[in-house]
Amino acid sequence: MKNQKISRRAVLDCAILAAGAHLAAAPSPASQRALALIGDRFHNPDYIRVGLDKVFSSLGMKVDYTIQYDALSSNLLKNYQLLVILRDGMIWPGGYLGPDAYTAYEQRLENKDFPEAKPVLWMTEEQGAAVKDFVNAGNGLYAMHNSSHISHCSKNYRDVMGGSYVGHPALRPFKVSVVNHDHPITQGIQEFFVNDEQHYVDYDKDHKYILMEAENADGLDYDGHGAKSISAWAYDYGQGRAAFTAVGHTIHALWNPQYLEVQKRTIRWLLKDL
Repeated sequence: MKNQKISRRAVLDCAILAAGAHLAAAPSPASQRALALIGDRFHNPDYIRVGLDKVFSSLGMKVDYTIQYDALSSNLLKNYQLLVILRDGMIWPGGYLGPDAYTAYEQRLENKDFPEAKPVLWMTEEQGAAVKDFVNAGNGLYAMHNSSHISHCSKNYRDVMGGSYVGHPALRPFKVSVVNHDHPITQGIQEFFVNDEQHYVDYDKDHKYILMEAENADGLDYDGHGAKSISAWAYDYGQGRAAFTAVGHTIHALWNPQYLEVQKRTIRWLLKDL
């Protein structure tokens, strides 16, 4: 067989074609689906849906919303590429007074002997394993705001989510600053202020994955934890990715222009589009 010479141009053309095929095969957010598990006693699902709709519509991405925490399973997740959670780990099967959990409503009720509200943790280890397997298989988990509280329910969930809820002060202004300017989610993002719940979390992973931190505008402490708290992180997990951002108790905080951009980039990064 005669030796065949291959020109540099032919090699370059093949490389270009291969790169083009790879780019063409990479799915965009518009071609993928997200499931958003939202809403709890203290966080009305309607404001969350309205808030997140602005994010997903700008990405042209399909999102299905649910409040059915008990339906979370491997079977439910199989048709999605992204799971977003903005709800805590508590349910209240015995009921509670006050449609918005505030005592002002309770004081006007005739029934004064209603049982004391008692929360129960809802996520099972089987559900936590479903989330863990979902991300391990190459999908994304976007844990928002108070979803770090679910880590009290499930070790599996905490392992993939990356931390656990500690607490928060009442609504107060705080600054959110980028601490990792090289990550695709935070490149060029400027510091911003919100009047929101400043969530404090115990973080379990390597600190190199932390993207942002929050600091009370007046330097106020929270329960001995100081004025600063971790506000965002993101990392690869198995074949997939996981990310957390802490802001989100109010719709005006969700729609802060810089934070809105962070949310969009987080979703794109989780879907490996960024």
